[in-house]
Amino acid sequence: LGFWILNDVIWNKKNPMPNFRGTRFTNAHETLIWASKSEKSKYTFNYQSLKCLNDDLQMRSNWELPICNGSERLKKNGKKVHSTQKPEALLHRILLATTNKNDFVLDPFLGSGTTATVAKKLGRNYYGIEKEKTYFNAAEQRIKKTKPIEDDYLDTLQNGRSKPRIPFGSLVELGIIKPGTTIYDNKKKISAKIMADGSIKHEQTEGSIHKVAATILGAESCNGWTFWHYNLNGSIVPIDHLRQRLISSNQVL
Repeated sequence: LGFWILNDVIWNKKNPMPNFRGTRFTNAHETLIWASKSEKSKYTFNYQSLKCLNDDLQMRSNWELPICNGSERLKKNGKKVHSTQKPEALLHRILLATTNKNDFVLDPFLGSGTTATVAKKLGRNYYGIEKEKTYFNAAEQRIKKTKPIEDDYLDTLQNGRSKPRIPFGSLVELGIIKPGTTIYDNKKKISAKIMADGSIKHEQTEGSIHKVAATILGAESCNGWTFWHYNLNGSIVPIDHLRQRLISSNQVL
């Protein structure tokens, strides 16, 4: 069909349903296919969020998650509404990894409504298609009862490469900070002067905000945006504050 497979992900079920007849292996996993429309299609992957979700380790393609059970399982007259209802934890990870707030999510086989339920919680727009009336009604009621997570708590970690790259020199070019301005470390014990080309000079050392900071610390590298500060109405503020101001002003796309 021309789709480009990015990953096949194995969902290892921690508590799979046993094979009661004993005629074959217990079905203890399912395979998820993650694909883009073509090899050159753009797609979302919230790498940093998934890494944070996994205790600062890269998220692997084998996921250990339990099947749907307990109060999450939809039942009617003591019987399961849907035999293969997916756990919300599984869809939480999928949507967190591959979508952003206000994105559109389509599930053409909605079943018990897990995709739409989690999408609503995470502030995504959702569409679902389901031909079985029983499943449709159960999903509809479930979605109505679902409360979205407050908007303030839906921010996720941005991938470094998704952030606008802003050279310090851009702040000088745009007049946001002027040549000759003194910048300091956070204790105001070390100072440097800003040059017209966006470089800085500290005693006999000159170069980028990162290189000079690293030289002072005797380190291989240093984030100059957080090392250097400037005077803002009597307060010492990281120069990264100026970069964020530039981003929020929509001057950088």
